[in-house]
Amino acid sequence: MTEEIKRIAKEAGKLILEAGEKNRLITCKSGKGNFVTQFDIEIQNYIKNKLSRLIPQAEFMGEEAGADVYNESEYVFIVDPIDGTTNFIRDYRHSCVSIGLLKNEKPYIGVVYNPYLDELFEAKLDHGALLNGKTIHVSDVGLDNSLVSFGTAPYYSDVRKRTFEIAIKVFDRAADLRRCGSAALDICYVAAGRTDLYFELCISPWDFAASSLILTEAGGVIKTNGGHEIDFKNKCAVAAANPKAFDEFKELVDF
Repeated sequence: MTEEIKRIAKEAGKLILEAGEKNRLITCKSGKGNFVTQFDIEIQNYIKNKLSRLIPQAEFMGEEAGADVYNESEYVFIVDPIDGTTNFIRDYRHSCVSIGLLKNEKPYIGVVYNPYLDELFEAKLDHGALLNGKTIHVSDVGLDNSLVSFGTAPYYSDVRKRTFEIAIKVFDRAADLRRCGSAALDICYVAAGRTDLYFELCISPWDFAASSLILTEAGGVIKTNGGHEIDFKNKCAVAAANPKAFDEFKELVDF
């Protein structure tokens, strides 16, 4: 099943690359900087059609076109067809296809594909995490001298001030900060040890459904406020890190 999901993600990634050469019809959704293009919708429909053949009884939850809820089925696909739409619009080339599969409401398979770099992150429950077929693992770097990425939750003005208050506190400890614009890729970068911590105070399940499993299978930790488990049905705050950096971050900012 994982191989089929990987193939679908790569096919969708090819559509992203092809779309980069075409005119984009850009629509604003609710919230600052919350854009959607016709390609987000077209690629989501493509993925949904392919996945429905793979597991016909599975529910589908996606970012676009009102497919943003699910019931308690055994299998649920949670998909972001283009995570990093603003990057995609501006040809910033840091966007990805994210496909997560829940089984009995727990992450079971996660696939994140960056077509610009031809990098495919994958994980299956209890089978470890891979990048282009090679095992990956989180770093063991604490907050001091760490490389930290974060999301600004631009759609949600109520968390804006708190986001940058936390960023300043973390910056005082870290080597540097990054704001890259794709939560799924940012979490995968933590899984691969490229960065040590990622945080964002309000993101949606399709942003982390796949990458959360990739991270935990790589030895990382992902939690919401108070150290609670992340919520795959609702928006929530997220901190994703190696265990050492997570504990230090939680203590520093009272997360």
